[in-house]
Formats: sequence, structure tokens, C-alpha cells
Amino acid sequence: QVQLVESGGGLVQAGGSLRLSCAASGSILRINAMGWYRQAPGKQRELVAGLTSGGTTNYADSVKGRFTISRENAKNTVYLRMNSLKPEDTAVYYCNVRLLRHGKWTPEDYWGQGTQVTVSS
Repeated sequence: QVQLVESGGGLVQAGGSLRLSCAASGSILRINAMGWYRQAPGKQRELVAGLTSGGTTNYADSVKGRFTISRENAKNTVYLRMNSLKPEDTAVYYCNVRLLRHGKWTPEDYWGQGTQVTVSS
């Protein structure tokens, strides 16, 4: 099996910074892509940032220039550095990992448990 453990959320004032982490563990053969999504109350879950195994990144327009996604391959960990936070960034943030498990032929998607980020004005 595979587990994703998120950390790093919290309460921060507008203009502040946070770094989220998501570590994947278990029977992992290869990680294809990693990303961060968020869901605010009453809204649909949306992609915040994505990172492919080849290093290609993509960001939601609302976070470009403020957020940075990165990964540490040796630890199967993805990070989201969030700077210049705004109240509208308040949401539960979820990491998503598309990976191939040992003994499997097709990649599967896994989700973290979610971490709350609250930005006060």
C-alpha cells in the first residue's frame, strides 16, 4: 500500500509564508507526477500547482509568482512554498501523487489527508 502524509498548514497573516510538505511511502516503483490542490468552503477542489517527473511545472493563475512547487526525489516528497499569502488562499490543501506501485501495470492516484491553511486579513 501507499501512504501520503501532509504537514505544514496553519494560520498566517496576509503577506506571510508557509511551506507544505507531502511525503509518500510504501510500495512505490515510480512517481510520475505530484501536485497540490485546494478546496475552499462551498467551492470545488482546484489544482494549485503540478510537477511532472520531467520537471515541468504548472500553476493556477491565481498563485503564479507567489507559490513554488518542488520535490525531493530521494524522500518521495513534494513541497509547496507559499509566499505573499492572501485571505483568498484560505482552504484545505491536498497533495496528489500519481505513481506506479510494485507489481502493477498502470499508475494510480493517491491523495493526502488534507491540511488547513488559513490566511487572516
